[in-house]
Amino acid sequence: MSSDTYAISKIVGTSEKSIEDAIEGALATASKTLRSLDWFEVTSTRGFIENNKVKYYQVTIELGFKYEG
Repeated sequence: MSSDTYAISKIVGTSEKSIEDAIEGALATASKTLRSLDWFEVTSTRGFIENNKVKYYQVTIELGFKYEG
């Protein structure tokens, strides 16, 4: 019988363009040091306002990755 073990890491990505760009940037950065990334979940979304306009988007995501044995 085989079983897998996963860890979860929480990170925050930001972008001046979009929520999707903030997610993609966070994943690209995380993938440089974390291996076996398997899934992500957006746990919160925020934004920063400047002069009554969106200055940037910020997302907190949890990443799931498999421990290597």
